[in-house]
Amino acid sequence: MTNTLQSIDSLDQGSDTKIELSDDPVKAEYEDGKRFYENEEYGQAAVALHNALIGYEERKDESGIANVSNQLGNVCLAREEYGNALKHYLRAFDICDGSYDRMSVLAVSKPLVAVYRGLAQPDKAIATCLDMLDLYQDNRDPQGTVTVLEEMASIYIDSGDREKAADTYKTIAAIHKNFSHNNIATSFIDKANALQSDS
Repeated sequence: MTNTLQSIDSLDQGSDTKIELSDDPVKAEYEDGKRFYENEEYGQAAVALHNALIGYEERKDESGIANVSNQLGNVCLAREEYGNALKHYLRAFDICDGSYDRMSVLAVSKPLVAVYRGLAQPDKAIATCLDMLDLYQDNRDPQGTVTVLEEMASIYIDSGDREKAADTYKTIAAIHKNFSHNNIATSFIDKANALQSDS
């Protein structure tokens, strides 16, 4: 799972991007950390990213701190160290939110949901999903909205709240119906009905 902050670090486009060597030792550590992460060498990734974080903190570079914190969150999440992942993601989130960088807020919110699920905090996972829904709806992004609603349905099912999961599936069906995706809409209605008949 590659999760990069979009607007803050425009050089950071994801794992397909060729990483160029940097003359800046702090950026070089950051790039090394990302490369180690992508190669699932999480221990080395953590060391390189911590070094980069120290460098960006010394420079008071908020964008750098946000991006490194986000990457450290990714490393911790991959290692299922949910408490540490939460700390890093929240730091990145706060910087992005303070900069009114909505795309980066969304980018950090997605793994935050996974962290809250890993910490067995479904209420916080749902609250984060609801915040994401607001952003997707503000951007008129039905695909993002449906993706978040599917995540919410999964959280409700895991929590044993089949009625809310069924309602969420009906909402997804209605969105698909608005776009004349009738077969997909029907499949979500069927999922909702199956949940309600089992409860």
